[in-house]
Amino acid sequence: MKIQQSEESKTVKVVVDNNKCTGCGTCVDTCPVGVFEIKDGKSVPVKSDECLVCRACEVQCSEGAIQVIE
Repeated sequence: MKIQQSEESKTVKVVVDNNKCTGCGTCVDTCPVGVFEIKDGKSVPVKSDECLVCRACEVQCSEGAIQVIE
């Protein structure tokens, strides 16, 4: 069962548009599972495999820089 969950989670892709991202950190603060980190002044999805697809990051990003793709 764990293998199946792992395979399902790999189908989720979290994309940050670096041209839009201001590095404000809202996604870092909003994500309940810590998918994001700020690196070099931009948001980076470092744990996409942990994504719950709650889309809080998409909703809270004032720049519209984040996309969660299932």
